[in-house]
Amino acid sequence: MTNFEGVYAVYFDDVYRYLLSLSGSESVAEELTSETFFRAMDALDRFRGECSVRVWLCQIAKNLYYSQLRREKRLAPLEDCRIAEESHEEELEDHSEAARIQELLHALREPYKEVFMWRVYGEKSFRDIGALFGKTENWACVTYHRAKRMIREGLEDD
Repeated sequence: MTNFEGVYAVYFDDVYRYLLSLSGSESVAEELTSETFFRAMDALDRFRGECSVRVWLCQIAKNLYYSQLRREKRLAPLEDCRIAEESHEEELEDHSEAARIQELLHALREPYKEVFMWRVYGEKSFRDIGALFGKTENWACVTYHRAKRMIREGLEDD
């Protein structure tokens, strides 16, 4: 058990931030982070070491998140982008653009979406992102900038 406690201590923050970037909800991220480590503890004997522990945990987290979305039959949450009626027109435009960016982000194909989320929400370096995917730092940088370009082009099309 002590070995798993170490895994929990080292990777908790990464898994939580990854789920927060996917869900946009602290409560969902907390719930799924707990579930991720519970599932990982159950499956520890099946971990073959073909990838890093971080990648394995984030894959479990991602699968749990998408399973939850399927159960709830809804798209990624955009409730943070709701605006009160009394908001100024400028604020409305800002929130509308933020909602559109969130929509474009979630429409990106993998790995663009995940790389962008790790960089922006997870505050990971390109080296760390590359390692998460078993790729190079340069691959992560190029993938991030392509994702950013796709989002920018989506905004320009509007």
